[in-house]
Amino acid sequence: MSSNADSAANAGEARHYRQPGWFTRKVANRAVALVNGLGLSVWGSRMLEVRGRSSGQIRRVPVNLLTLDGRQYLVSARGHGQWVRNVRAADGELALVLGRRRSSYQAVELTGPEQVPVLRAYLVKWKAEVGAFFEGVGPESSDEELARIAPRHPVFALTPLR
Repeated sequence: MSSNADSAANAGEARHYRQPGWFTRKVANRAVALVNGLGLSVWGSRMLEVRGRSSGQIRRVPVNLLTLDGRQYLVSARGHGQWVRNVRAADGELALVLGRRRSSYQAVELTGPEQVPVLRAYLVKWKAEVGAFFEGVGPESSDEELARIAPRHPVFALTPLR
């Protein structure tokens, strides 16, 4: 494949995003936010807080916090959505909130083969919730299959800020 074709393919991957439907936006996300506000996590959920890239306002969205081999990660199952773009624009500065506890992090986006074990662990834990966004690829899929879909699902490694 030519470099122009590679660039076009990568641009297409960077635009990949499956917007949540009405039920997710109006019911599920609000329910998770309410439960998280009470200090309870729904299967690892947290409220992500990140500065909006255009407005400068703090934006909040529920995310699943994955812990793997002692490290913490965020995965965007739906692709390159608003929170992903905001984290990139904020140079990786974000906070995760559960109840009254707010933890600040520096996020570093992983690429290529680094994503594969994180995506596999994410799918082991949340396939029932997010499997539809992974094009039939699951935790039992080969490394090659996971690597193929990895550009569509941003992965961030988190380092706590003191």
